[in-house]
Amino acid sequence: MKRTIALSLAALLLPLSAAAAADEPAQAPRALGVESSIAFPGDATIRNWQADGEDGIWIEGHRGEWFYGRFVGPCRDLDFAQAIGIDARGVSRLDKFATLIVRGERCRLNSFVTSAPPPAKKAAADPQK
Repeated sequence: MKRTIALSLAALLLPLSAAAAADEPAQAPRALGVESSIAFPGDATIRNWQADGEDGIWIEGHRGEWFYGRFVGPCRDLDFAQAIGIDARGVSRLDKFATLIVRGERCRLNSFVTSAPPPAKKAAADPQK
């Protein structure tokens, strides 16, 4: 008897939850190229990163959102680095005022904006051709 009542209540509430979901507005796509920041940068808030030669770096946040940081000057060895450090100057925020430390070199950021994911790497050339 209790099970029947519980199932009846669930069946009555199901259309209400579907109607509420339909009334919610769709999220607008995230604007790209907007100055941004990542609070408390570290293992918990940065999922991945990829070098853009010596000019910049793509950084993936913990929710899968991507950012692009452009350096003031060239950041040598970024393509070959296995890890990077972040000097946020005590504010616990990765933004355009932060400095990345790559193999002992300090690479100061000029901008840190929202971005699309980095372009896919080109497939390796077939050695048999």
